[in-house]
Amino acid sequence: MAVGLSQLSKLIPIKGIELGAIASGIRYQNRLDLVVIKASKESSCAAVFTRNAFCAAPVTLARTHLAQTSPHLLLINSGNANAGTGTQGLVDTKTCCTTLAQLDHTEITQVLPFSTGVIGIPLPVAVIQAGIPKLWNNLSPAGWEVAARGIMTTDTVPKGVSAQCTLQGHTVTITGIAKGSGMIRPDMATMLAFLATDVKIPKSLLQTCLNQAVEESFNRITVDGDTSTNDACVLLATGKKPAVIKSIDSQDFIIFRQTLTQVCQYLAQAIVRDGEGATKFIIIEVVEGATTQECTQVAYTIAHSPLVKTAFFASDPNWGRILAAIGRSDIPNLDVNKVSFYLNDLCVIGQGIIDPEYSEEKGQKVMKAEEITIKVVLGRGKMSSQIWTCDFSYDYVKINAEYRS
Repeated sequence: MAVGLSQLSKLIPIKGIELGAIASGIRYQNRLDLVVIKASKESSCAAVFTRNAFCAAPVTLARTHLAQTSPHLLLINSGNANAGTGTQGLVDTKTCCTTLAQLDHTEITQVLPFSTGVIGIPLPVAVIQAGIPKLWNNLSPAGWEVAARGIMTTDTVPKGVSAQCTLQGHTVTITGIAKGSGMIRPDMATMLAFLATDVKIPKSLLQTCLNQAVEESFNRITVDGDTSTNDACVLLATGKKPAVIKSIDSQDFIIFRQTLTQVCQYLAQAIVRDGEGATKFIIIEVVEGATTQECTQVAYTIAHSPLVKTAFFASDPNWGRILAAIGRSDIPNLDVNKVSFYLNDLCVIGQGIIDPEYSEEKGQKVMKAEEITIKVVLGRGKMSSQIWTCDFSYDYVKINAEYRS
């Protein structure tokens, strides 16, 4: 059960975007698994991809196509990652992209492919080729929700959000969907995220804006510390609104970037809230560090500790596990006598020793909450960082032990 996630909110259509999904039978019957997103041909496109060296075939091809042009077609399948499939995987991806490009009477470089699912299994090309024409004829500007469901794997709920801002007197909209639940430590973006806007902005500025938004959102989450082979985040800008962003120094760019970051942060947190088997949403905030990097390092060391994560699942205030994680974060010359940490507003450790007002009962009361903040004060500088994670439950093991069953 996703922590604190309600039903999918109303997603605002983006002028110049049509999308949809069908159940093609890639892995399961009668389950949405094939998605197409079509943008107007004059759209600009930006994307970020996984840094995993064993990246999937669609990631390799998408990078190539994005370097050559500004693609306006996205082809997404769930149920099969097409990763670890060698040269044949790349051939299969190209074949599927060609099928979609021919329907649009365009070049294959105008298609960006994406896959998610089981690694190491050949892509069922014939199934996808048969599904693409059926899907093509049913694309709709209102297809955001069905697309959000079509990219899901172990997700328990679809994830999407819309936000608006005013630029040059015009209302600009950003709508995005994402999927992800396990194998989440993006190191760029998330499992898969697709966003679109109606503002007009050059590809180079769009890429800069996406990079900055991703760094403050998807690059601040972890479920299990595993970076997927297929991570990707794409942003399409159709330019259908009169508002034009021309410079990185403009107020319009700043406002748009802030709105985009809000959308990305919502989607990133939604992924953590729907982490496989998650029962707790945990914010880890590290302050007074010498650098942002060391604050982030401490936060991830805590977040990736199975002992910490299982303690949160049990609502067990075993704070020694957090203390140990801080100590092994490999921070040079850390003065432990200046370190403090809190569970929400409850001080557990102050200046290196247990706070005299702390009690096991107070700690357990905090740990029973669904949403908890761990705040670490390093006492060595002015920098800070924040990440979002979740606990480990029995269901996390069950879901991943049975994933290929």
